[in-house]
Amino acid sequence: MKMKKYTAPSIPEAMKLVRAELGEDAVIINSKVVVTKKLFGLIKQKNFEVLAGVDQVETKIMSPRLPDLQTNTNQYQEPEEQPKLHIDDTLSKELKNEIADLKLMMKSMQKHTIQSELPENFLPYIDFLKRQELSEELITAISDELFVHQKRKGTLLMREDMKEITKEVLRKMLFDLPMGGLSYEKKYINVFGPTGVGKTTTIAKMAARAVLEKKKKIGFITTDTYRIAAIEQLKTYANLLQAPVEIVYNANDYKKAIENFAHLDLIFIDTAGRNYKEAKYVDDLMQMINFDEEAESYLVLALTAKESDMEAIIQQFSEIPIGKYIFTKIDETNSIGTMYNLMIKYNKGLAYYTNGQEVPEDIEVAELEKVLELFFQGEF
Repeated sequence: MKMKKYTAPSIPEAMKLVRAELGEDAVIINSKVVVTKKLFGLIKQKNFEVLAGVDQVETKIMSPRLPDLQTNTNQYQEPEEQPKLHIDDTLSKELKNEIADLKLMMKSMQKHTIQSELPENFLPYIDFLKRQELSEELITAISDELFVHQKRKGTLLMREDMKEITKEVLRKMLFDLPMGGLSYEKKYINVFGPTGVGKTTTIAKMAARAVLEKKKKIGFITTDTYRIAAIEQLKTYANLLQAPVEIVYNANDYKKAIENFAHLDLIFIDTAGRNYKEAKYVDDLMQMINFDEEAESYLVLALTAKESDMEAIIQQFSEIPIGKYIFTKIDETNSIGTMYNLMIKYNKGLAYYTNGQEVPEDIEVAELEKVLELFFQGEF
């Protein structure tokens, strides 16, 4: 097996390097986060180190052996029939299936090895991390630190010890990511998200705080012309905040709305909730909305959704300059590990998280220590 180590700022970038050199059949053998310090330790730089390998299948085409030529023709023997090896589509599929099986087997073996090497007193805590749906990479990183600390301490780690070690591992990985809500330095607040994530309610919470706490003059623009209920909901919030609303259907409408709101401090732009796993809808947004230096953009995701679905949406929005995530419905789930997985994997910070339907109460501005403590809001 050919193996090579790759280092990149994020897992997706590391995977690009792996595929470019080793191909689609490469197997990830190990991955870890590497934090290096520069400038006398004042600057921390986080990278992901991935060890990948690929099986080298060497195919030899055998030529039939010629018989020895002898003068006595009676001693002539027919050459043994040599097998012919045909590399066809069937063989290619079989090889691919075998490689896929090997990948699954290696992954299973890796899980078993990690589990078997852990001290018995760690197992209930590791189960808690799994119930929180933390990624395998993060669980491995935390397990390694727990093991090192227990060995160094010489006695069994207690629950609070494990909690603090976990927070420290996550703190290192999240430290350089931007945290916090609106900067109040940009005029246009673009808010994106698929249908059903509570996007309009979240916008209302953000806008209400801007009015009540910062005394800002605000307005709303909505491109969600597909759902009458969404427009009426936004109008209701706008009336309560005494803020104007513009409904736009195309790029010209959007431009006119921006001109009409030139005198306002902040403009909240509520985009249509669509199935953004389809690239077409993201392209429509990019053609309508401006992403200049006067705008800041947020992607709203619901923690009740599957992580794979959220990843598909994030990848579709990769061409849009999303500054931070907003996670909703944190009160409707018992596992929030996905929030940490996505921030770390895609190197994006967190603006807000919401924990209910009340406007403007049920929204929290993200702060690193609060986000770390949030992980332990349930019992384990």
